Amino acid sequence: MATTSTAAPAASTNLTDGFHVLVQSLLKNDLNRMYGVIGIPVTDVARIAQAKGIRYIGMRHEADAGNAAAAEGFITGKPGLYLTVSAPGFLNGIVPLKEATENGWPVIMMAGSSSRELIDLGEGDYEGLDQLNYAKPFAKAAYRVDKVEDIPLVVARAIRAACSGRPGGVYIDLPGDTLGQTIDATVAEGLLYKVNDPAPAQIPAQHVVDEAMAVLASAKKPLIYLGKGAAYAQCDDEVRQFVEATGAPYLAMSMAKGLLPDDHPQNAASARGMTMREADVVVLLGARLNWMLNFGKGKHWNENVKFIQVDIDPTEIDNSRYIAAPVVGDLKSTVGLFNDYLAAHPFKADPAWLEAIQADSAKNNARFGGAETADTVPMNHYNALGAIKKVTDANHDVYIANEGANALDDCRDIIDMYLPRHRLDCGTWGVMGVGLPYAIGAAVTTGKPVISIHGDSAFGFDGMEVETICRYHLPVTVVVLNNGGIYRGDFKNLGDDGDPSPLTLAACAHYEKLMEAFGGTGYYATTPAEVEQYVAEGVASRKPTLVCCELSIHAGKESGHITYLNPQPVTGPLVGNEQEDLAEHRENGKLVD
Repeated sequence: MATTSTAAPAASTNLTDGFHVLVQSLLKNDLNRMYGVIGIPVTDVARIAQAKGIRYIGMRHEADAGNAAAAEGFITGKPGLYLTVSAPGFLNGIVPLKEATENGWPVIMMAGSSSRELIDLGEGDYEGLDQLNYAKPFAKAAYRVDKVEDIPLVVARAIRAACSGRPGGVYIDLPGDTLGQTIDATVAEGLLYKVNDPAPAQIPAQHVVDEAMAVLASAKKPLIYLGKGAAYAQCDDEVRQFVEATGAPYLAMSMAKGLLPDDHPQNAASARGMTMREADVVVLLGARLNWMLNFGKGKHWNENVKFIQVDIDPTEIDNSRYIAAPVVGDLKSTVGLFNDYLAAHPFKADPAWLEAIQADSAKNNARFGGAETADTVPMNHYNALGAIKKVTDANHDVYIANEGANALDDCRDIIDMYLPRHRLDCGTWGVMGVGLPYAIGAAVTTGKPVISIHGDSAFGFDGMEVETICRYHLPVTVVVLNNGGIYRGDFKNLGDDGDPSPLTLAACAHYEKLMEAFGGTGYYATTPAEVEQYVAEGVASRKPTLVCCELSIHAGKESGHITYLNPQPVTGPLVGNEQEDLAEHRENGKLVD
């Protein structure tokens, strides 16, 4: 008896896979740069991305890849992308994901992972880890893709989560078997789509705007405080119009510097202490009352101060103290409404208030300004940074990346910014290891020259990225301010074992040799004139350059300007350590921004 069989459906000859669907989903949404450290199972994600037109920047550490992507997110307002391998690589990449979320910057982390069934049963897979659940506490949102047809949807959700409301970091878990799954290419093409309005405007009610402006109108000594949220919001024209319409003094958090040029007559930075102590109404534009602003309380603030707080996140309101006039909305829309109100109901700060601040600024500048131009050798942070300032004053479009303790604090005070989103530093968490990644992200994103300024300790966190700078021929000039230690180089071992102090590093080290090893240009500077010359040459050349600056081992203060955050021993040789040194800086308002 003859038998018959039913033939299987013909296999599609027009197949694609998870690798390609992922890359196509990213390109569909104009995400065309990616940073990463690759290996199993995501190597081909990077290779295919590069083949399809995404610029892939291979970094030397996953944390650096994440920070470079975060810098791009801050500068552009679109999510920066980074790619890591599973487990150990994933864990290295989690820190910048949380940093971006704390800073309010959009970034998407993609990591390869093990198959779900192996992880759920704990079978001991290669680099096996339940990455999705590890990521959730550190991300704004986290997703795992188990089916190839879901990749476009997950990419779209990640973009919207990263950009909407307060921006933040989003994690996409990519099991290796999902990347290898196949799908008909025509079907996959039909699943692709571009996210529509991922960061919709959040417009506050008019009565809320009216109430805030009524509080401002009651001020005798108003102050406007600009935060990096205002810089990120790209509301530059609206902010300038508001500041100038009110005639009020303003202060800028470090990454808001440049929203208005630092030489603007209403800038109160040099009289920060006086301005904060006397201001009776403070308008917070994208600035949070966290540790950086002493939580809006204490001796640094007028005890009767009223705050008008503009923030896109309602949970930020009343977070550390009562807010007299909360305004929840996006900065661009909200400040635009403020300007409309002022056009109909003008308010102008008393000119005597601004004049008093300008007088105090002039006094403080005269008192401290000479340190920036001194020819003292060995150098200190002030005259080394003063030499760099001469270069940046002549090149307003240069980006600044900055990390360290004294190198961070003094750079923020000394080097003026003239354009928005041109300064990137340690941010809300105050972390090290961001300088070179931020410099790379800024250079790749904008094509503009970058000066990356580090203390010698901070440089150790990410110094290997000079190879990345050389490999991609980026216009980055790295400056290492070497005082031979963490904070400074003259601390003594309090024991008798003969080892260096826990804070001691190699004084007079030639860090420029690291740049030379990879084909870049290295300089060793011992005088302010040499610093200015070498930094200027590096910027003008648009080639990878490192200037190692020899500072006195006595230059610097423990914990920079935030020693007050350190608990103090009550007995032993460290009692009262550094407190007298910092009194003058704290009294004159030289606090962390």
